[in-house]
Amino acid sequence: MRAWPEFFRVLAKRGYGFVIRLVTTMIQVRWGCLSIKGNYRENNEDSFVVDPRGRFFIVADGMGGQSAGEKASALAVDIIPHRLEQTIDFDKPATAEVLKRIDEAVAFANGEIMALSSLDAEYLNMGTTLAFMVVVANKMFIGGLGDSRVYRLRADQLEQITKDHSLTQGLLDAGTITAEEAKTHRYKNVLYRYLGTKEGGTGTEAKVLDAQSGDRFMLCSDGVTDGIKNDLNQIIPLLKQDDLNAAAAAIIKTAEDGGSKDNITCVVVHCL
Repeated sequence: MRAWPEFFRVLAKRGYGFVIRLVTTMIQVRWGCLSIKGNYRENNEDSFVVDPRGRFFIVADGMGGQSAGEKASALAVDIIPHRLEQTIDFDKPATAEVLKRIDEAVAFANGEIMALSSLDAEYLNMGTTLAFMVVVANKMFIGGLGDSRVYRLRADQLEQITKDHSLTQGLLDAGTITAEEAKTHRYKNVLYRYLGTKEGGTGTEAKVLDAQSGDRFMLCSDGVTDGIKNDLNQIIPLLKQDDLNAAAAAIIKTAEDGGSKDNITCVVVHCL
């Protein structure tokens, strides 16, 4: 059965979110989510999926214009969950094996996106970013490609877990520019790794974290961070809301009010 990813994706396009509390082996999680077109785009090229059993969460931000970006992100949130379900024992804490299977799933999706792009002119040069969290036993595997991100809120400290694959981030790592300059740098949206390129299938370098009760995570497209770039700490009280649908909606509204010019997608996950 592969109908449920499409079901959640379609509802996401219509602006619906979900809050469900489930027990996944040793970790209890609940979540809320929302995706909107925003004020400046004609269609929503973002896609996301949440596993009904709370085992994985994925956000993808498509690129390519027209329907190409939308198609690329939709493929990512359809193919990757299917491969994860096929290859991972979510109750078995085998870290090296899980990391391998995640990279294989992402590489497979990357190959499918590239193949369709080469075969159909309508989808030429399409691509998508990726941000994911996979929950296996008592571990969280977090990573991504491009500039969609995952943040963790713990003890009132907001930390970016993923690192952007952008030219601006490369300049920042090299010490050529400052963090303040990076916020408005002209190359901040120029990516060197994403799904739909050869580099997209070379691994995700996912981080492995031990979940703690009270941890809150935010997975988002760059529509969120572009609108809240001047002070990401204003996300903290929004993430702490008990109603996680309301939390996701409040974060998106803050980004929209802050001038985000992209589609905006946010998934909030709370470890109980």
